[in-house]
Amino acid sequence: MSAVPPTPANIAAAARVVQEGGAVVMPTETVYGLACNALDEDAVARVYEIKGRPAENPLIVHIASFEAVEQVAVEVSKDAKRLADAFWPGPMTLVLKKADAVPRITTAGLDTVAVRVPSHPVARELILAAKLPLAAPSANVFMGLSPTRVEDLDPEILVEVDNIIDGGPCEYGLES
Repeated sequence: MSAVPPTPANIAAAARVVQEGGAVVMPTETVYGLACNALDEDAVARVYEIKGRPAENPLIVHIASFEAVEQVAVEVSKDAKRLADAFWPGPMTLVLKKADAVPRITTAGLDTVAVRVPSHPVARELILAAKLPLAAPSANVFMGLSPTRVEDLDPEILVEVDNIIDGGPCEYGLES
C-alpha cells in the first residue's frame, strides 16, 4: 500500500475506509497511528491482529474535540474538563469512565476508556470526516519502534492496512 498526501479527496477516501470497518494509517503530533472505528468490534479486532497486540492492552480513542467526549465517556469530572481545556488538542490522554457504545475490546475489558484530541490537523480532519471516534494505537508491530514518518512504517503493517495518509514527520516522536 502506498501513502497518499492529505488532500481533501484522500482524507474523504480514508474516512470512508474507516466507516466501512477498515484500517488507516494516519499521522498524529506524536507518532503515526493505526486508526479504525473505535465503536466497531470487528475493526478494533483487526487492528489488534495487524499489530500483534495482546487483547489485554487497551487502545486510545481519538476524538476531534472535547464536545465529542460524550460519544465515548460518561461522568466527565470538572477536573477532567479543566485538563482538556488546558491541554487539548495535544498529546495528553484522559482516562474516563467508558460509555456503553464503546466495545469492551477497545478498552481491553476495562470500564474506563483512554481518550485524547490530537493536535495534528490531518488526524483531526480524518476524525471529523469519518464522524467517528477512532481507536489509533501506534502504527507499529507490537513492541516495535513507533513510526514518526511514513518511511518508518514496518512492511508488515504496510501490507495489512487499507489506506495510508502521509502527513509528514510527527512533531513529538513519543506516544502520548
